[in-house]
Amino acid sequence: MNSRRGKKMGLLHKVDPFSVLKAALAHGGEYADIYVEETANTSIVAEEKRIEKVITGRDRGAGIRVISNLKTYFAYTNDTSEKGLLEAASVVAKGVQKGEPRGDINLKRKEVAPGFEIKRLPAAATVDEKVALVNRGQETAWAFDKRIRQVRVVYGDAARNVAIVNSLGEWVEEERNSLLFLCNAVSAEGDSIQTGYEPLGGILGLEAFDETPPEAIAEKAAKRAIMMLGARRAPGGKMAVVLSSEAGGTMIHEAVGHGLEADLALQNLSVYSGKIGERVASELITVLDDATIPHKRGSFFFDDEGTPAEKTVLVENGVLKTYMCDRLNSMRSGLKPTGNGRRESYHHRPIPRMTNTIITPGKESPEAIVKSLDKGLFVRKMGGGQVNTVNGDFVFEVTEGYLIENGKVGEPVRGATLTGNGPDILMKIDMVGSDLGFGIGTCGKDSQGVPVSDAQPTLRIPEITVGGEAR
Repeated sequence: MNSRRGKKMGLLHKVDPFSVLKAALAHGGEYADIYVEETANTSIVAEEKRIEKVITGRDRGAGIRVISNLKTYFAYTNDTSEKGLLEAASVVAKGVQKGEPRGDINLKRKEVAPGFEIKRLPAAATVDEKVALVNRGQETAWAFDKRIRQVRVVYGDAARNVAIVNSLGEWVEEERNSLLFLCNAVSAEGDSIQTGYEPLGGILGLEAFDETPPEAIAEKAAKRAIMMLGARRAPGGKMAVVLSSEAGGTMIHEAVGHGLEADLALQNLSVYSGKIGERVASELITVLDDATIPHKRGSFFFDDEGTPAEKTVLVENGVLKTYMCDRLNSMRSGLKPTGNGRRESYHHRPIPRMTNTIITPGKESPEAIVKSLDKGLFVRKMGGGQVNTVNGDFVFEVTEGYLIENGKVGEPVRGATLTGNGPDILMKIDMVGSDLGFGIGTCGKDSQGVPVSDAQPTLRIPEITVGGEAR
């Protein structure tokens, strides 16, 4: 077993970070921080029955930020020597309007994150071992059915060490290991072309494939692509919909989550702006953002500003409690930082982002929710979606759906979309299942992508607009 927990990384062992912070605040400013990062990653892509790409690499650098009068001044460098950091700090300081320099900055807290236990670190495996995993996946998908016409399998891992030091005297370090494996299969028959997609990912080691082997992931993707070939077009119009816990968290992520990020909410760019303390959902709905859940794709011990991860209650029994807040928006609003300051890499400044966003389970059995409907649409898998955070309007793709007939899940249908308004739909939800299912993804915002997961129980929406064939 080659597990690793709590390794002391020493990214700043030859640097006095407080001298760098003092240089960054030479012309004033209320806050400054240094974010140092060292990353090693592997990416393998298979297409057209062959390995198309094998990429391994390392990157190291630092970002330095000053907040002055609620404005951000930021620079990054791949020179992490004290000289290089002082030069970057000088650049940032010159952007700040002339003010009083900060005095001495002293260490008040230093912590090294214990890390999530990983039994088989990807970094300890050879590239050949990782290529073999990809080949096992693509061979399974291609062999599933002769109507499979395209297969794409992707493997990725990253070992990221970070150190964050700020002008409050806080110094934290964390080692983050992540794993991603996905299969996308395309089927064709006549004029019909369908796709199936299945991912696996999180703060995981290669032991993840003991429980969920590449063959199982690929088979799910291929099976979904083939099944949809035989599905008829989904009926359109307003109808009842049951969202399975297997559907992934597209709805919670898009229709709710982005609107609860503090930068959008505080700039009146969210339908939830100014509504803390108000009812925004059914009393059956509680929404959390929780980066503390072990091994989930959006989990960590400290965010990218050094704030400890936490379980943040965003909506409780339908009432909006707070927004996901970074340090800048905390200074702007008076809300406390919630551990949601995230960045794609040292090239980027931190902004409020989701981590693992969840609608918590209720009391109804998933079977009872389906049985409660004579007719409707059962959504087993959601695809991509878009939302207008200002008014809450959204549209989502359904990649695997079925008709509900006489309280049972019936024949599969394809081509469905769900269109609605986030707050309106949250108010309408009238049954919440006792189960919980997670989906994973990479969330894009302001040209930055960060790993996230989303989760929901089985949900009943008594009426929503389904895009499909006219009835």
